[in-house]
Amino acid sequence: MAQHPYRRLRPSKSQLPEVGISEEGNIRSLHLGSNTIQSSMNLDHPAELVLSYSRAMMGWLLFAEKKPQHITQIGLGGGSFARWIDTYLPETRQTAVDINPQVIAVARSLFELPFEGEKFEIVEADGAEYIKVFRHSTDVILVDGFDGEQIIDALVEEPFFEDCRRALSSDGIFVTNWWSGDKRYQTFVERLLKIFEGRVLELPAESHGNMAVMAFQSSPKEQNLDNLKKRAEKLSAAYGLNFKRMLADLKANNQNNGKYFYL
Repeated sequence: MAQHPYRRLRPSKSQLPEVGISEEGNIRSLHLGSNTIQSSMNLDHPAELVLSYSRAMMGWLLFAEKKPQHITQIGLGGGSFARWIDTYLPETRQTAVDINPQVIAVARSLFELPFEGEKFEIVEADGAEYIKVFRHSTDVILVDGFDGEQIIDALVEEPFFEDCRRALSSDGIFVTNWWSGDKRYQTFVERLLKIFEGRVLELPAESHGNMAVMAFQSSPKEQNLDNLKKRAEKLSAAYGLNFKRMLADLKANNQNNGKYFYL
């Protein structure tokens, strides 16, 4: 059957989902090929993490002994992490990788990204391939790679987790956003546990069934719940996120003896 000429004229990247924008009040959102909101920005407070999953993905700060020098984001979306990191961790360099040139163009024009220079760069590439360039040289990897319908397969495979582990510095942390309702969710967690030798924590977002899953290159130095509680109070005051709730949810969803995690 002859193809529609319009299809034939489109570049090979046509399988990437179309980017859509919606606005409600002061919230601007980015969509990828469906009604599902991928990323949202508060036009009055661009650095705010509007979506609960993006706040949960900052839970790694509870276990960071020092501020990271470099963060890699796989999936730029509307740049929520880029703006937050630029505002709250201004000394941290960040690289955002996105496979979809349309996402990058829309984020640059409509989502108030940080200035691109020494501190922030955007790379148009397949994140699963790009992460291979790092050798123990990035401190945090934030993975948020949905195609509008579900998580991208390449970002839940063991080779990708191995590449991420190789990319992380000695105390590096891998964080990914998964959907707990996905019937493959437990399989993803088991793969991550295998590659990171059991050092994995699951932190549910406040809404919508998203799960921020963290994996640690080496055992976090602080696993005492009382000490982490004190840390959570400090972090909540510094960053305006509810780390006390995050810690309570981590305690409820992961192995511990009431005093310590086991990582």
